[in-house]
Amino acid sequence: MAAAVTADSLSKRYGDTVALDGISLTVDTGEVFALVGPNGAGKTTLVRSLTGTTTPHSGSVEVLGTTPERTDKESIGLLPQSFQPPERLTARELLTYYAGLYDESRPVDDVLADVGLETVDDTWYTNLSGGQQRRVCVGITLVNDPDLLFLDEPTTGIDPAGRQSLWSLVADLSSRGTTVFLTTHYMEEAETLADRVALMEDGSVVEVGPPETLVETYGGGTHLRVETTRNAPDVASLDVDAEPTEDGLRVPDVSPEDIGTVVDTLDRQGVEYESLTWTEPTLEDVYLRLAGDGIGGEDGDTDGPAVEAVTSGSEQR
Repeated sequence: MAAAVTADSLSKRYGDTVALDGISLTVDTGEVFALVGPNGAGKTTLVRSLTGTTTPHSGSVEVLGTTPERTDKESIGLLPQSFQPPERLTARELLTYYAGLYDESRPVDDVLADVGLETVDDTWYTNLSGGQQRRVCVGITLVNDPDLLFLDEPTTGIDPAGRQSLWSLVADLSSRGTTVFLTTHYMEEAETLADRVALMEDGSVVEVGPPETLVETYGGGTHLRVETTRNAPDVASLDVDAEPTEDGLRVPDVSPEDIGTVVDTLDRQGVEYESLTWTEPTLEDVYLRLAGDGIGGEDGDTDGPAVEAVTSGSEQR
């Protein structure tokens, strides 16, 4: 399968600050590729380099078989992280305007339905909610029916119901053959949508792979979180393979069948606890393990919020 996007050894600096540090990656045609990382990791700089809106200092980029500057703009959709269309136009007027910029475009009514705005199509953009405004922006990227869609933090500011709706839209676009390059700080979003995920930190890609493979390889086993005031120095005396945390203990590699045994041991040791939470490993666990203490570092990039602790694994209380 031909690659939709190829980046080879991309580097970009802003003064003395390294935004991209020799990044190489490939996005296959038709896949949903998610780029995950905290504020300042370099995500937006990478998107700008791939779409030709900024020029890396070294390395090369190929998009749909050519350079970003020569790529057929009719074939690409781009939603920047910061995008503010004219506020005194309605949702329908905005989509109609942007559709008119292309030689061929989709019916505006279809796009409004795709992004769930058919009932507020005649409302001024400025009077829409933040989530509805973001949906308008997503709709604008779809009017030309792109083969390759770049979405930079597309669900920021959208309520949970709206987020689920856009997730369904992205999944539908992928099923129809659209290649989607997605940046997000929601781990659940990446796990839900992406065929492959690239974990990014300090201008570098730490690891790339299918979410389930990354979790299996790096996520660690299931574990039991114990919220307790037990002091960390007492952990060794508990006769439990536990690790101290800020709010208690973490007991690794605990299956559901083992929970009772751990509880009995804690009771015998006289450990009083507020709650027990059994958790399967998630993509967040993978990121925390691979990126370590670098999370939250600044590199001069204009990315979105820091990585949000969104746990998609099952929990039992």
